Amino acid sequence: MPATRLQRRIHSPARAPSARYTAPALDKGLDILELFASEPDGLTTSQVARRLGRTVGEIFRMLVCLAERGYISQVLPDERFQLTLKLFELAHRHHPLQRFVAKARPLMEEVAHKTRQSCHLAMPSNGEVVVITQVDAPGSAGFALKLGARIDLLHTASGHLILAFQRDAMRARSLAAWRKRTDHPLPADLEEHLARIRERGYEEMPSYQVEGVVNFSYPVLNQHQEAIAALSVPFLPRIGDRIAPAQVKAALQAASRALSIAIGGRKAQLSGSGG
Repeated sequence: MPATRLQRRIHSPARAPSARYTAPALDKGLDILELFASEPDGLTTSQVARRLGRTVGEIFRMLVCLAERGYISQVLPDERFQLTLKLFELAHRHHPLQRFVAKARPLMEEVAHKTRQSCHLAMPSNGEVVVITQVDAPGSAGFALKLGARIDLLHTASGHLILAFQRDAMRARSLAAWRKRTDHPLPADLEEHLARIRERGYEEMPSYQVEGVVNFSYPVLNQHQEAIAALSVPFLPRIGDRIAPAQVKAALQAASRALSIAIGGRKAQLSGSGG
C-alpha cells in the first residue's frame, strides 16, 4: 500500500523548508510528536531516529526534552516512548470547536451577503452530519438548516463531500457507522461518485429534503488535505434575484479556502470553481 501524504511528510528526512525563516529544533520536535501520534504502540529512540533519518544522539536529546515537558513518557517495555495526554489537555484548554466556529462566522456572513442565501457549516458524527453553525439569508425570506440539525451522511452534499476528502481508514469508519445506524447497504456507485467530487473539488446536488433546492458544498481541509467539515449553501433561486450558481460557488470556494488556512490547514489543490 502506498504511503499516505502524512507518512511521506513525517518520514522524509530531507523535507524542504516551506517558510523563509526556519527553526530546526522546533521542526524536529514537531516531527517527533507527529510521528508518535501515528504510532499508538510507542517507539524506541532508535526507531524514531530511523523513521526520521536522524542520528540517535540528536533524537535522544529531543526525547528527553519532550519527556521532561510531559508530552511523552517512557512507561512501556523495551524502553519505548509514547504520547501522554498533554496534547489532549492543551486542545481542550484551547476550546477548538468554539474557536473554529468563531473563525467561520465572519466568512459565512460574507457568503450570505454575497449570495443572498443561507450558509451552514457541518461536521461528521456517527453516520450523520451535524450543523454546528449557520447564517440566515439576508432579507425577509429564505431557506436554511437549523443549528444542530442532524442529517443522514449519504443524504446530503456535506456528507458526500466530507467522505470524498477523508483518508481511506477514516472513510471506512464513517461508512461503518452509517451502515450500523441505518442497516442499509452502501450505494454501488458510491466510490465513483466520491472520486468525481475529489476531482472537481466540491459537491453539487439537488436537496434530498426540499424540491427546488440545490446544495453546494466545499471542504474545510486540515494540514493533510483531509476534510474536517463542509461549508455549504442550500441554493434556492428567487424571482427577480440575479445571483447565479457560479457566484455562489465562487463565494463558497473563497470562504472554504480562507477557513482552511485560518485553522492551519490548506486550500484545495484543485480549482473547484465549477465554472
